[in-house]
Amino acid sequence: MGYKNVLILLLVLWSVHRTAFAQQTFAEKLGFPKNAKVLILHVDDVGMSFDSNQGAIESMEKGVANSLSVMMPCPWVPGFVQYLKTHPQVDAGLHLTLTSEWSEYRWGPLTGKPSSPGLVDAEGALWSSVEDVVKHASADEVESEIRAQLARAQSMGFEPTHLDSHMGTLFASPEFLQRYVKVGIENKIPVMFPAGHNTMIAATSGLSAEAMNQMKQTGQLIWNSGLPVLDDLHNVSYGFKYDKAKHNAEEAHRKFATENYIKTIKELKPGLTMVIMHCTALTEVFPRISTSGQIRKGDLLAMTDPAFKKFLQEEGIILTTWREVMERRSKVK
Repeated sequence: MGYKNVLILLLVLWSVHRTAFAQQTFAEKLGFPKNAKVLILHVDDVGMSFDSNQGAIESMEKGVANSLSVMMPCPWVPGFVQYLKTHPQVDAGLHLTLTSEWSEYRWGPLTGKPSSPGLVDAEGALWSSVEDVVKHASADEVESEIRAQLARAQSMGFEPTHLDSHMGTLFASPEFLQRYVKVGIENKIPVMFPAGHNTMIAATSGLSAEAMNQMKQTGQLIWNSGLPVLDDLHNVSYGFKYDKAKHNAEEAHRKFATENYIKTIKELKPGLTMVIMHCTALTEVFPRISTSGQIRKGDLLAMTDPAFKKFLQEEGIILTTWREVMERRSKVK
């Protein structure tokens, strides 16, 4: 075979390889088996309250949850960081917080009102809605607060395994999203971002084709910068239709939550998916914070249900963490 023909053959093979790589899920690119469902079972809102901390700990120590993220402006952060110091293997990230949504229990930005007036409402707390943050805050203020939350964690001896966004605020503005990704890339910390087939998040959030395309472009930027990317996002437990009378007893509550998790996880397509939940061990105090207690307790009951663990095993579902996927990403050329 002549030199020119060899060169053409090599170019064809390289083109086929590139096409096949582009069609792979991000899970496959990270070395997970083809057609595998790979899940990060992730607990949000850690540090928000004592009940939140206890729920996260219980869901991991007695259940199958394997990742979490911490709200650094909140009062119960020190207690959880003390736990992390004796449990360094925990996959713990930052739940970057730009809102304070409850009426009787609130917190402000770490940067303070003089430095970030656009982040603060009339009560001196962070805005209660995502819309108000977008309306009032500048991208510079948002970036400064992201950096302040990261700096507080690091000063406490807590090196986060990833970054994500409380109430999705950082996804509500292109300018906010750009700063979120920027800080992650600069610090080599994975950022929670779904940019694969996005089947479930598209269905539950009503994403347009244009939005999907923009997400894929951003995901490619993140991947090319050496960070892992999600194929999809499961964020549906707030939509589970609990009947307070029917599901008041703990076993009925557990059964309903577990059945809904099983049903929705069966609907997932292969790839790397983060499953968002808010496992909470309710005390008499939590109802003074939020009316979401039943949903949050249901998340905890499902994660600690032997039936749910059995389902994951029987379905051959692979559990991973942000720490592991970053280690895998660092080995991909």
